[in-house]
Amino acid sequence: MRLKHGFSERFDWTLCLLLILFCLISCISIYNTQPQGTNYLGSQIQWYVIASIAIAIIMYFDKEQIQKITWIFYGFFLFLLIGLLVLPVSDFTPRINGAKSWYVIPMAGSVQPSEYMKVFYILALSIIIQKHHEKTVYQTIKTDWILLGKLGLVAGIPIMLVIAQDFGTTLVLMAILVGLILVSGISWKIIIPLYGIAAAFGSLMLYLAVYGREFLEKYFGIEAYKFARVTSWLNPEDAGDSGLQLLKSMRAIGSGLVSGKGFGQEEVYIPERHTDFIFTIIGEEYGFIGGSIVIVLYFILISHLVRTAFKTADPYSTYISVGVISMITFHVFENIGMTIQLLPITGIPLPFISYGGSSLMTNMMAMGLIFSIRYHHKSYMFSSNSFSF
Repeated sequence: MRLKHGFSERFDWTLCLLLILFCLISCISIYNTQPQGTNYLGSQIQWYVIASIAIAIIMYFDKEQIQKITWIFYGFFLFLLIGLLVLPVSDFTPRINGAKSWYVIPMAGSVQPSEYMKVFYILALSIIIQKHHEKTVYQTIKTDWILLGKLGLVAGIPIMLVIAQDFGTTLVLMAILVGLILVSGISWKIIIPLYGIAAAFGSLMLYLAVYGREFLEKYFGIEAYKFARVTSWLNPEDAGDSGLQLLKSMRAIGSGLVSGKGFGQEEVYIPERHTDFIFTIIGEEYGFIGGSIVIVLYFILISHLVRTAFKTADPYSTYISVGVISMITFHVFENIGMTIQLLPITGIPLPFISYGGSSLMTNMMAMGLIFSIRYHHKSYMFSSNSFSF
């Protein structure tokens, strides 16, 4: 066994190049969306600089150091999530767009704890899986149920706290859990019925969201404004103001045709387009070609992360990679899908491109974990588990 010594040999240049390309796309898109008198571009560049520093710091942490700090930060962000539930609405914890999901810190801006929780959520679940297999001599259905119970407990607490604040982030946390369960070694005799029940429950909830809203409001405490997203998804023409955003989004993307209208030539006004609906700017200005290039870049990124998961010889690093892959994949699929009516609007940003400090920091920190895996990877003589890309 040997540890690669040269920085150039250990650094993930492919991932670095992809992040630079996403940064350029983000800056160009945000520049064309910022209203007069605002400086969203400057803020986004500042966040990219801060996030790059965070990547550099995380990259030098090996897996033992990361494991030591995981539970500290997991508990810290749980504490912040609980604070959002118990503290009254104020300038410190305002309600924005119907949700109380942010802390507003003077001189520092807003912080969304549910975003940062994603990273330590992935790390915590990865530790649970690794430690369970280290202690389990013989795997049985019983031990698989025990592992599933552990994962359910660690995942369930933040999910229950976040679901009252941000349904979109709740879906992301569930997607991460689904991905990690698939690679956790749990028997398919458990996974198939479990996922079948989950799919049936999801279908039932969607049915109730359309035809049984009073029941959900009374027994699940789901606020009325959240149903507007379902209506605007299925029937945007009949959803009033809540459906107008989606109709404008599809009109903007469709008007871009094949090659787009050109740089700075957007004609369809979409509120908050620099955040969750930034893909509409890409579609309108650069058309099908521009949108396809962005999607291909995400495909290359996810493919690179998958190869990293396969190449690493350390199970813990594999679990982390799968968690990051699940998070990024769901973000991309949901964000682009909601702009073209393929999926309901959930307020999930487009990774690395949408404006927003908390979301950008979260995604870049997740990339920092991948950089760390590559940087500290140990290769074995006569082994194919070496990074050559």
